[in-house]
Amino acid sequence: MTDKKKVIVFTTGGTIAMKFDPKVNGLVPAVSGADLAAAVPGLDKLADVEVREFSNHASCAMTPQKMFQLSQMIEEALKEEGVAGAVVTHGTDTVEETAYMLDILHKSEKPIVLTAAMRGAGDTSPDGPANIYCAVKTAASEEAKGKGVMVLLNEIIHAAGQVRKTHSANPDTFASPWWGPIGYCDVDRVVFRRAPLDRHTYSPKELTARVDIVTGQTGIGRDYIDFAVAQGCKGIVLEGFGRGNLPAIVEPAIKDATDKGVVVVITTRTPGGRPYQVYAYPGSVTDSRNNGAIHGGEFSSAKTRLKLMVLLSERPELAKKENREELERLLDV
Repeated sequence: MTDKKKVIVFTTGGTIAMKFDPKVNGLVPAVSGADLAAAVPGLDKLADVEVREFSNHASCAMTPQKMFQLSQMIEEALKEEGVAGAVVTHGTDTVEETAYMLDILHKSEKPIVLTAAMRGAGDTSPDGPANIYCAVKTAASEEAKGKGVMVLLNEIIHAAGQVRKTHSANPDTFASPWWGPIGYCDVDRVVFRRAPLDRHTYSPKELTARVDIVTGQTGIGRDYIDFAVAQGCKGIVLEGFGRGNLPAIVEPAIKDATDKGVVVVITTRTPGGRPYQVYAYPGSVTDSRNNGAIHGGEFSSAKTRLKLMVLLSERPELAKKENREELERLLDV
C-alpha cells in the first residue's frame, strides 16, 4: 500500500493482553501494547501504526472516570495532523460500556474502533491478532468516517450503542440484539450495510454526577434504593421487568428519592425494546412515573447509567423536576 494512513492504537489491557501464569493458574496481564502490535502479521502494510498505552488491567477495573480520561486522550490524538482514526484494545467484559461512553463524547468524523479478545495472547488459537488487524483496517478506511465509535470482533462491526456481550466464554459472543451489526471487515475492503442513526454527543468538562444501578428482583424491598440515596447518588437507574414494571413495594422509595432531587430512571432487563407506561397497576411504569421517575430508552441499564452521568454532569439543572420531561426525552434517543 502507498500513502498509508496513520492509526493510533490505545491499549488498555484485557484478555487480549494476557497470558496464562502457572503460578496463579490463570490469565494475568503480561503483554505490552507494543508487543500486541508486533504480534499482528501485516499490520504495518495497513497503516502507519503508533501504539500508546493507556493502562494494562482487566476490563472489570475500568471506571467511568477512566473512560472519560481515555476519551480526552483519544480526542486530542485525533486532532493531530495525518491521523485517520483510532483503535482501542480492551477487555471484553466492559468494552461495550467504554465504547458507548466514548461514542457519546465523540464529535469528530474520524472513526474509533474498539476491539478485544476472548482468548489470551498465549492460548492455542488467540483471536486478538486478527481482531487488531481488522480494527486497524477499519479505522484507516474511508468508509468508517462518520460512523462514530464501533466495536469489532470476529470481523464483524457493531455500533457502540447497540452491541452487547451475550456469552461468557464463546468467541462469537458479541451481538447487536434486534438490530444486527453495521458492517464487516473483508479480505479486500471494509463493508458497511447501514449507519448508526440518532447519535447524540455531549461535552461535560468533567464527570461530577454519581449514578448507581438497582436491579429489580422478585420480592425486592426498598433497601437498595434507600442506600443509594444515602450514598449521595444524583441518579438511580432502576432496572425493571419487561416494560419496566417493578414490585409495588418499591414505589414509596421511588417517591422519596425523587422528592429529594434524585433522578430515578426506569430501564428494562430485556435485551431489546423500551420501558414504557403501558400498564397502570401498582408497580407499573405508570405508577413509577406518577411517583417522579422517568423511563429510559432502548439502551442497557449499564449504558443508560453512563449517559445519565454525562447528562447530569454537563447539565445539572436536568435533575430538577420541571426539567424531567426533557431529561426523559434525551434518554430515549
